[in-house]
Parts: sequence; structure tokens; C-alpha cells
Amino acid sequence: MSIEVIFEDEYILCVIKPNNMLVHHAFHSRNVGDETSLLQFIEAEKGIKVYPIHRLDRKTSGIILLSKEKSYVSKFQELFTNKEIEKTYFGVIRGFSPETKIIDSPVKGRDANVHKEALTHLKTLAQVLLDVPVKPYDSSRYSLVEMKPKTGRMHQLRVHTNKISHPLIGDAKYGDKNHDLMYAEKFGWKNLFLHAGKLEFIHPFSLEKLVLTARFPKDWIELFEAFSWKNPLA
Repeated sequence: MSIEVIFEDEYILCVIKPNNMLVHHAFHSRNVGDETSLLQFIEAEKGIKVYPIHRLDRKTSGIILLSKEKSYVSKFQELFTNKEIEKTYFGVIRGFSPETKIIDSPVKGRDANVHKEALTHLKTLAQVLLDVPVKPYDSSRYSLVEMKPKTGRMHQLRVHTNKISHPLIGDAKYGDKNHDLMYAEKFGWKNLFLHAGKLEFIHPFSLEKLVLTARFPKDWIELFEAFSWKNPLA
């Protein structure tokens, strides 16, 4: 496996993180010897040490920004703090979601006792009705959605889609196991259908306007074909 680079300059490395890969191991993690993190993979492949600027869940695929120097991290993180970076995610969810929806609902932070405000703008791009039974119904419905999180809470999009009763497919924690099982058995798709597809921002050092996109993984491409959906990044 090779990590695909989307953009690189003297300050940052922007790559596509595959599904089911940790960005980095937690301090004193016991798994260090069991699996290679994204940062370890890049160090082995490119011979450089990089520092994450933002987070991406292990199960989520897509675009991630990494800094080439620890001293650059805070400058890029200011873009997120000041809401000067637009993040676009794509998800496949259970049911027919509304055409547009603003989800304004607090999400638990890393301290599980504290809820923090969280805002997501959702837009439905496509829908499909399958003649495939999933308990308790004799057919199944799915939607392709574009989501723009305006805050960056842990598991925000996974929690928010579940909150509106349209959980993401392949989400073992917040999703619907009956639908996940059908996807795995009928199509062979077992990954979480949440993809960080696009980042738009002004580079804080070069002042260049960047619009960076990350192509979809293989199972997404198969899904677009199977459901006759247009690839929103094509």
C-alpha cells in the first residue's frame, strides 16, 4: 500500500488517509507494535516526520493536513479555530434524508461528561430504493449526503446523522447493524461510509487559495456504480 499525496509544499503534506488506519498512536499506546499509524507509514515511505494539524477518525477515509514542522502546526490550526477553512464530507446514510438540514445539537467532547455546541450543514445529493429486505422492512432506502461541519467535535458527523435518525452505513458505534450486515453480505462493503472529500482555505504562509480534494476509496466507487449515483468529486 502507498499513501496518496494530494498536495505538498515546504510547510504541509496533504494526503488521503485510508479507512481503518490510525493517524497516530496515543502516548504509551499498547498497539504501537500491532499496527502502523499514518504518521509511521509516511515516515517509513517518505523519510520525513510530520505532525497532524486536525483529526480524522480511524474508520473515516479522506483528506488530512499534516505539518512538516511542529512550529507550523498552530498557524494552520488557527484556520480551524477561526472557521477559515471549509471542510466537506460525504456520507451514505440509512433512509431518505431531507433535501437540506441544519443539525444544531451538542456533542460530547473528549471529556465524556461535557457536551459542546456542534453545528453541521447537510445536503442530500442522491437517493436509492433497493428491493432488498432489511429488518423490519421488505425494502431498503439510502441517501448520499454532503456534510459541512461548522464545528470540529469528536465523532460529530456520526453523532449528528444518528440524531436525525439517518445513521451512517458501516458505523458500528452509532449506526444500524442490520443495514451494515446487508451491505457486507450483499455487496462485500464493510467500511464506514464517511469520507473527508474536500478542504478549502487560504494558505497562511503562501496566501494561496487552496481547494484540495481526495478521491473516494474503491468501495465508494463500486457503490456509485451499483446505485447509479454520480460521483460528487468527479
